[in-house]
Amino acid sequence: MTDIIITQTAPVLVAIDISKARDEGLIAIADKKRRRRLTVLNQLDDFNRLITSLACYGRPVRVAFEATGNYHRALAYHLAAAGFELKLVSSVALARTREALHNSWDKNDPKDAQVILHMMEIGNEQFYHDPLVRGTNDIQERSKTHDIVSKSKTELWHRVVAPSCGTEF
Repeated sequence: MTDIIITQTAPVLVAIDISKARDEGLIAIADKKRRRRLTVLNQLDDFNRLITSLACYGRPVRVAFEATGNYHRALAYHLAAAGFELKLVSSVALARTREALHNSWDKNDPKDAQVILHMMEIGNEQFYHDPLVRGTNDIQERSKTHDIVSKSKTELWHRVVAPSCGTEF
């Protein structure tokens, strides 16, 4: 009888908590118990250093992060260009999972990286689509502009109409 051996390379999981100046990350490798912490400044040199260190593992790499404003876009673009699989973690799901795991609403970047890694391990992640690569950035910018204009219009309307409505003689 022939033995069939199927080897599957488990991906390296990378959880990154994005912030304005620096990103806190956590790397987990399937056959190792210890996780590696890392800090990446939002600079091209650090992006390249991270990409080089992840490529050295010789395994597929899956990176997950929470989208925070526009701060995640530069790092995500460089990681996708390097060929890594990118995943997105919902902000609401991250907050609820953090509360459930740590029995606290207290938040910090290393703790969020641990929670993101936990969510990756249980498969609670979404696909990430880069708007520049997909060609949807124009739609996003128009949507943001519409939102700003609508809020400004409502604010102006309340300033002009509200004082006159409340004064009756």
